[in-house]
This record gives sequence, C-alpha cells and structure tokens, in this order.
Amino acid sequence: MSATARFTLDPAFTVGDVDPRLFGSFVEHLGRCVYTGVYEPGHPTADAEGLRTDVLELVRELGVTTLRYPGGNFVSGYRWEDSVGPREERPRRLDLAWRSTESNRFGLAEFTDFVRKVSGEPMLAVNLGTRGVAEAIQLQEYANHPSGTELSDRRIAHGDKDPYNIRLWCLGNEMDGPWQTGHKTAAEYGRVAAETARAMRQIDPDLELVACGSSNQAMETFAAWEAEVLAECYEHVDFISLHAYYEEKDGDRGSFLASAVDTESFIENVIATCDHVGARLKSKKRINLSFDEWNVWYQSRPNPHPVEDWQEAPRLLEDVYTVTDAVVFGSLLIALLRHADRVTVACLAQLVNVIAPIMTEPGGPAWRQTTFFPFAQASRHGRGTVLEVRADSPTYPTERYGEVPLLQVTAVRDEASGEVTVFAVNRDQHAELPLEAALHGLGLTRVLEHTALADADPEARNTLAEPERVTPHAREGTELRDGVLRASLEPLSWNVIRLG
Repeated sequence: MSATARFTLDPAFTVGDVDPRLFGSFVEHLGRCVYTGVYEPGHPTADAEGLRTDVLELVRELGVTTLRYPGGNFVSGYRWEDSVGPREERPRRLDLAWRSTESNRFGLAEFTDFVRKVSGEPMLAVNLGTRGVAEAIQLQEYANHPSGTELSDRRIAHGDKDPYNIRLWCLGNEMDGPWQTGHKTAAEYGRVAAETARAMRQIDPDLELVACGSSNQAMETFAAWEAEVLAECYEHVDFISLHAYYEEKDGDRGSFLASAVDTESFIENVIATCDHVGARLKSKKRINLSFDEWNVWYQSRPNPHPVEDWQEAPRLLEDVYTVTDAVVFGSLLIALLRHADRVTVACLAQLVNVIAPIMTEPGGPAWRQTTFFPFAQASRHGRGTVLEVRADSPTYPTERYGEVPLLQVTAVRDEASGEVTVFAVNRDQHAELPLEAALHGLGLTRVLEHTALADADPEARNTLAEPERVTPHAREGTELRDGVLRASLEPLSWNVIRLG
C-alpha cells in the first residue's frame, strides 16, 4: 500500500462556482462526427430530420451543455451560405482541412435542431481564415435577426421563423497554427478579431465572443501570441481559447498519467498573460478562458482505416479508448474544475466517432466509450461551488513533468442540497492509494456512494463487439466518521465519492 494521501475541505475556502458551460462538447465536419454520427437519414432510429435518436439519448445522458460548431480547422474554409436552404440545392465543396468532400446535407438549421433536442446551447465559430468581417456579420444577421431584412427573411423562407439566438461565438479557430487555412500572425489576427468583434457588437452588444489563443502550450509563439492578440482586442472579447490534446508516447505511461500537470500549467500561464495585458491597459475587465478543445488524442498513430483524398465522411480519428485513457481523461476534467473561477467554457473534442465518448456504426448501434463515464458523472455531480483542495499526496517520478502527486483531486458542493462530490484519480499503476479527508463545517454525515472506473487490464475498452466491457462499479469500504472521510482508491482509477 502507498502512503496515505490527505486533504481538508472547508466551505470557507472555495475556488468559484461551476459554469454549466464547462461541460460542453464539439461537433465538427470531420470524419464521421456528423454523417453516420449525429446525422444518418435512413437509420432505424433516425427522426424526421435525419438525426439518430439513439445518439440523441446518449448525448442527453452524457450531460453536454454547450455545443461548438462547425469547427475546428473546418471553419477556416467554411461558407455558411452553403449550409442553409433546401438540402438538394446545397453545393458539394472540397474541405481543405481534412482533405474530404463536404456535401452540406447537414448545416446550420440541422445543427440548431440538434442542439434544441439535447437542450444545449450553441457556440458558433465564424471563418476568419479565408473570409472576414462581412461574412461574420452576414451569418449573425441570418441566424439572429428576427425579420425584415434580406438575410433574416431568407432564414424564415428556409423554414425557421424564430431566430436561432446564438449568444456565444468563436472568432476563428487556431489562427496561430501554420496548418490553418488562412493562418495569420498575431498582429494580423488580433486586428481582424477586433474588427469582427466591433462589427458584431454593433448588431448586438450583448454577445459573448471568444478570441483565438494558442493551439497548445508547446507552440513557439505561446504567450507572446496571447499578449499581442489581446493588446488589439482585449476590450472587445470576453474569452481567450485554449486547446490541448494528450497521448501516451514511447511507452511513457507515467508521464501520460500526469498530463493534467500540463493542463493546469497551461491554464495558469494563460491567466497570467491575460491579467498582465489587462494591467498594462489599465482595464478593469477580466478575460475568462474558453478551453474549447481538450481530450486524449493519439495523433501519432497511423489510421487503421484506408482513406483516400476527397472521400465523403471517411473514418478519421476514431480512437478506441482504454481504461488508462479514461483515467487521464478524468484527471483533465479535474484540472478544469480546479480552475472554475476562470475556465467558464470548455468543449470536449469531439462528440461522436471522432476522438469521442460516443461511437456509432452506420446502420447499426451506438455505444459508450470508457471516457463517456467520467464526463457524464462530472456533468451530473460537478455542479455548484468548487472547494479549494490542497492535497498532501505521495509522489512518483515522471520523465516529462518531474515528481507528480499520485492523487489528482477536486471537490464540488451543491449549495441547494449541501451534498459534496469528490472527484479523484489515483495515478499509481500498481497499488491502491489510501485517502483521508478532514471535513470542516460542511454538515456531512454519510457516504452516499463511491464508484470507480478501473480494471485489472489497463487496456480494457468498449467496442462494437463488447460495448459494455468497461463501466463504473461500486466501491465498498468507504466511510465517513467523526468528520473524516476514509477511502481506498484502486490502482489506475477514476473515482466519484458523493457525501451527504
């Protein structure tokens, strides 16, 4: 057994309230995320609009709140006009981002219908790669203006009398990346982002706008990019974006399990940069963070499916996640919650089939990947106020991050019920981790449940053949006595401990 990990919870020490939009996701025209993912006319479960109702049910169970669309890299070549009006009249286009052919059978109206059916909030990205200010405000007018103009009346003629009322907008995507169609320098992007923001706010001053931050912390321009972009548009935007993906490389599982160390560093460095720019500008405004792409993604693995250029909806990025991946995934969720005072929007990339918690087979079933469960549990039980947790944990050495705590943990209090949920990961690959938590002033007297996601086989996964191979299980022996919570965390595990 490892040495005991310990922490204290006290209602007087909090991080901040969880914005429900922390549990967002992402639908991009990439691979099979849209076609044979969320949208498959002719499927046995398809509704009248072609949406797969089996997928809709899983998305509701997942607890997704916000849905980012249509990209991603796809947006930098996106012509929004192609995606509206009668489907049979929509043009087919080459998508340069993923070297695919886009049919536009699923477009803006279909997306907003999907969002309504899962009780979500849309987060729409505008193309600042190959297009600019004019196209952004035209899209805004089409989507949000009630009636009486050519564009709003065009939406009505297309069948949507009521405006879509999209409040949250991304000003482009990953414009710092040389891979991006229309890639720009920080000065170029900062200027067009500010111009676009000003124009969009002339139509509606109450929009929420997200400026592009760095594509990841390893970018050579990281921090300098944020500083220069925000120098141009600080007063015109509400958020700056962060994107991060992690994978196990060269068999270094210890560093992979510590991926959240990088996530927390990334968040804290962006906060510091934002606040430095705000101080330099003598602004009283605070920029929050939109972590609108995050996940485990095996970018270095070859695609097991044969794909030719310009296919329609090819099988791309269909990672099959293991228990190990789910534990890392859970630790990333914990990192977001631990910074809920500034990370107020986040989007798991992506929702279906493409590096996703939900998988489908064309004409066949849909099922939950291992990563489905941490997200669903966090979305359900992670609402309320995040309590400050400073754990005293045994550590282990990693090649990439040095000494890292075995325990990754946070706690969220539901103010209405008084319940507290502890989310915890044990990074130890071989030994259980004893846990003790002193609970002060919270009025907690009993353990409601302790579930764990763990398996004797760290490579266990859910597949079409075995869709329920991995699920959370009840953990026995966890107790709360005299204000002290005691538990034992299985090796390589994601844990949810609910206290009442």
